[in-house]
Amino acid sequence: MKLTKLAASFLAVASIVLSAGIASAQTVGTNANYIGAGVAVGATSGGQGNDEAQLGGNIQGRYALPNAPVSVRGSLLYGGDAAAIMPIVTYDAPIARNTNLYFGGGYSFVTDEGQKTPLGNQNAPVVTLGIESEVRNNVIAYGDTKWAIDAYRNSDADAVSFQAGLGYRF
Repeated sequence: MKLTKLAASFLAVASIVLSAGIASAQTVGTNANYIGAGVAVGATSGGQGNDEAQLGGNIQGRYALPNAPVSVRGSLLYGGDAAAIMPIVTYDAPIARNTNLYFGGGYSFVTDEGQKTPLGNQNAPVVTLGIESEVRNNVIAYGDTKWAIDAYRNSDADAVSFQAGLGYRF
């Protein structure tokens, strides 16, 4: 059942992202590499003790691969009793001048499994959807949603977290 939901969600988001890229073929987007920090808001609970939703922070970075609409990203969500570290690969679709919509996946590694983070309390596959825009010279604003599949111990619940922050372009 989860695999069916995941496949349906992936196809729906992929069609939106790909159609945005086609519709915006004349827009510029951004190829900025950056590192940033901001807030992370956990929106779910696994229904067990020690796994309620957490408010915390994030540190995120992006490295855009040259001549490709693909980026390698790293994300650290902290708050609660542990941190979630995520390597992520995304497809980046330009949607306006200096602005991208991105969609991708990776894996969340919890530093102390069983302890709270904004994105669950155990290692899990992650899907992300977000937007980033260069709002000033060398300043990137970003926001995204991360969905971790089966991210709680002793529960089959998924975790969702919302992130927003500002980054420095390098």
